Amino acid sequence: MIDFWQRFFDFWLNVPPERIVRLFWYFFLLEVPRYLLFDLVVVVLFSLKRLWNSDTYQAANNQLFAEKPLITIIVPGKNEGRHIPKLVQSLTEQTYQNFQLIIVDDGSDDNTPIICRKLEKEGKIDLFLRNEERGGKASAANLALRFAKGKYIVHLDADTSFDRDAIEKILIPFYTDSEIGAVGGNVKVRNSKEAVIAGFQAVEYLQTITMGRMVASYLGIYKIVSGAFGAFRRDLVERVGGWDIGPGLDGDITVKIRKMGYRIVFEPRAVSLTNVPTSLKKLSNQRFRWSRSMVRFRLRKHADIFVPDQNFQFRNFFSSVENLFYNVVLDALWFYYVIRLAINNPDIIFLMIVMKMFLYGMSNFVQVILVSLMSERGRQEIKLLMYIPFMSIYDGYYLRLVRTIAYFREWLASSSYDDVWNPRKSSVQAKEHHL
Repeated sequence: MIDFWQRFFDFWLNVPPERIVRLFWYFFLLEVPRYLLFDLVVVVLFSLKRLWNSDTYQAANNQLFAEKPLITIIVPGKNEGRHIPKLVQSLTEQTYQNFQLIIVDDGSDDNTPIICRKLEKEGKIDLFLRNEERGGKASAANLALRFAKGKYIVHLDADTSFDRDAIEKILIPFYTDSEIGAVGGNVKVRNSKEAVIAGFQAVEYLQTITMGRMVASYLGIYKIVSGAFGAFRRDLVERVGGWDIGPGLDGDITVKIRKMGYRIVFEPRAVSLTNVPTSLKKLSNQRFRWSRSMVRFRLRKHADIFVPDQNFQFRNFFSSVENLFYNVVLDALWFYYVIRLAINNPDIIFLMIVMKMFLYGMSNFVQVILVSLMSERGRQEIKLLMYIPFMSIYDGYYLRLVRTIAYFREWLASSSYDDVWNPRKSSVQAKEHHL
């Protein structure tokens, strides 16, 4: 081991800087400018803007509580009985209390109906609905929408919990700009200590959600309001016909509202916590589902975003192009880069892998430090630095491979329509409608 590190340092300390850039051009030319330098500048600008507009924010907060509109919280799900009591308890502790809570059981075979009917009798759930036969998450959400009375819809996942002011915080942006159609909440990982793979996801969520969506929101290209915690104007949700059959239903409804000309923003101060998969199999299945929606919705269903007609909006166009370029095009380019690197430099390939881990580790380290300094949980999140040395393996190899497989499967075989995440009949209906 000592001999290896001596060889490693002897080699890289004697390599001219220009050769290091040539060897790692993918990192220096594509990823550092976009995911480190650019993001750091925008996050600083975002924070300064928030400080500058603090009076406007406080005025919006005051207006929210002066009006105190009824909102509807909808929670669709299947076999979520063990999570419902904690969710309800979390909502009873919120600083904003004028809400109608609707929980929809989508054909559960656990004790969800017993638990929810008991909570409904106790007055802790305003309305409990049940699909005797599973129809899918979109079907359950649309059923709740039919009974919604609130001015705003807050969509939650049952296994999510919230900071005490989360509902209040996610509503405030609506009172800062009448053109805001939806607000995304900040989703962080609750069970990061349960497994190593959960720890990696905790770092990933800080980078891609807390920081990534902050940047996208500032640029006006924020493209997905998470179903785990998101708020919508009810009139707009009704105008677009509610949620379409997924996977990818969260990004789909966000794009539909964007195409109507409304702004979508991210509110990092509205914080929720969720459990993430603790096994590679469950995580892979989740990411296959998420990644397939990139092709299914962005390239197929919403292809009209790329057409320069009278409804063309540059921000929507740029939002989709940026998303597709950095997630699809560059994934393909990365495989070409790695294969060529291995062919041309077989004698130093292991030294390059270790150097790559070091470079990406430094980049990830800076990002996590910055997010932790801005976070309400900074002391907890700074401990996630222990995962940084191996994040390049998790994100750069494992997740990239999963995404690429998902893209090919969806592009060649429309595999999302065979996903057991949705009932077979719903997927058949969606396929006939979309293709």
